[in-house]
Amino acid sequence: MPAPSTPSTPCAPSAAQATTRVHEPRREDCPWCGSTRLRNRMRSGDLRQYKPGSFTVDQCRDCGHTFQNPRLTFEGLALYHRTARGAPLDPASDSLLALRASRHRHRSAARAMRRVGEPESWLDVGTGHARFPATAQEFFPYTSFDGLDHTPLVVRARTAERVEEAHVGRLTDPRVATPLRARYDVVSMLHHLEGTTDPRAELHAALAALRPGGHLLVETLSPRSVFAAMLGRWWLCYDQPRHLHLLPPQNLRAELEAAGCEILTLDHRPVHVPHDLSGAMALALAHSVPAPDTPWRAIPPPPVRRHARSALLRAGLPLVALAAAADHALAPLARRTRLANTYRLIARKPTT
Repeated sequence: MPAPSTPSTPCAPSAAQATTRVHEPRREDCPWCGSTRLRNRMRSGDLRQYKPGSFTVDQCRDCGHTFQNPRLTFEGLALYHRTARGAPLDPASDSLLALRASRHRHRSAARAMRRVGEPESWLDVGTGHARFPATAQEFFPYTSFDGLDHTPLVVRARTAERVEEAHVGRLTDPRVATPLRARYDVVSMLHHLEGTTDPRAELHAALAALRPGGHLLVETLSPRSVFAAMLGRWWLCYDQPRHLHLLPPQNLRAELEAAGCEILTLDHRPVHVPHDLSGAMALALAHSVPAPDTPWRAIPPPPVRRHARSALLRAGLPLVALAAAADHALAPLARRTRLANTYRLIARKPTT
């Protein structure tokens, strides 16, 4: 009689999953330019959610494209994006990540688009709760904002009247893209490309959704940041395993110019997020103390370890605050140099 199988935790990727359906085969060439001259930038586990698995980030020596290799499959992405009841929360790193979605940053992005006039229709891709469209409506009260996201969050955003239409799916899916073709004056992608499996296809799908003469707004992370080399796996923007691609600004510019677009803005000064040192300190602190209890641990830690972790994290918060002060002190310099971690691009689609 065969031995009964051992049930696995539904939210935890097993070792078998990590080598079969969670990861694609490892690439020997760059997914952007095809070069085989790759170098390893870092290896890391899941530093924020503590889920099992190891992840590698490589960089192309020729074009600078930085990517997860081997890459997660769609199923793997779903596993690592999914939160679970009882999963640990590290308030320091989670609050730092929330800076990218702050109202101030959304207002900056919307204000940058005022130079193109009042668009009639606007699609925000990867909108989630549609907080950006809700903020942008303050600047464009007569614009119709729609949202697209691969999760049902966008449906809740429509119920909350943050967007007029909610589209669930991926912009590269023909079932989603076909009805949206040449429909919008503006398409925005704010911190969306780094989490997509094929950023080049996403860019071209966004251009297809624009009317002739429409505008594309992109904000994304820069792998050229000096902090990436200085901090290694503790650089918050790597965010493994959820970030699959980091695009150098020159690659994004060249791709859009090859499609006939005019680049109106390519700048990192208004969008740099001062969280590099504090994010690294928060992550390093969280991993220097006893490991937390998680739903995917076979044996939970004893209570004394849990209490020790909480006490040590509280004791280390002044170090995170000191690093945050250093981030803000360096911000004026970082925005004007290669210390910047984010950039914004605005492009106009050709009229013919």
